[in-house]
Parts: sequence; C-alpha cells; structure tokens
Amino acid sequence: MKGVVIVMLAMLAMVQFLVQPSEALSCTNVDLLLGPCLNYLKFGGTPPQDCCKGLERLEAAVTTQVDRQAACNCCKLAARTFQIREDTASELPDICGVKISIHIDPNVDCST
Repeated sequence: MKGVVIVMLAMLAMVQFLVQPSEALSCTNVDLLLGPCLNYLKFGGTPPQDCCKGLERLEAAVTTQVDRQAACNCCKLAARTFQIREDTASELPDICGVKISIHIDPNVDCST
C-alpha cells in the first residue's frame, strides 16, 4: 500500500509538467489528476486533500470546449471502468468547494 501511495504522490508531482495549455488534454492527464479521488469515489468517506487539489487542477486545465469534452469522455470511461458511485461523484465538487464543468458520471452526455 505504501508503494501505491508513493507512486501516486510522484505522479501528482509530475502532473504540472504533463498538463500544458498548448497540449491536448489526455485521459492519462485526467487519470493522474483524479487518481487520489479513486477510493473516495468508489467507497465514500472523506476525499483526501490531494483529490480536491487534483479536481481544481483539472478545472484549470480544461480551458477550451475540446478540452472539456475530452476530459468528460475520460471521466465517463473511468466511472464505468472503476465502477464509481454516482452519489460520491456528484458530491465531490461541493465537498471540495470546486466549481467544475466536468461530471464524473458513466451516463453523462459529453457532447454538450
């Protein structure tokens, strides 16, 4: 478990270098930003501070409609893949105090 935490922290440290305004947002970027949220999204409880920081960084990274749609599709795929609870996903932005234009929902329409 310690190894996973260390890897996640290292990945978060590298995120600032992965998400540049001139680059297209990829699912790898989104996964790295929201990785610390996974346990909360699957099981509930309290999201860690790194989760909320990742959510803030994700919102800052989605500067265009194309970025928002790409991030939305990544979140949609992750929600299905990891069987994210809809209640925890919908509550996360409020708990973190982050207004975000992306929904973590397996049924969201990312075209709008």
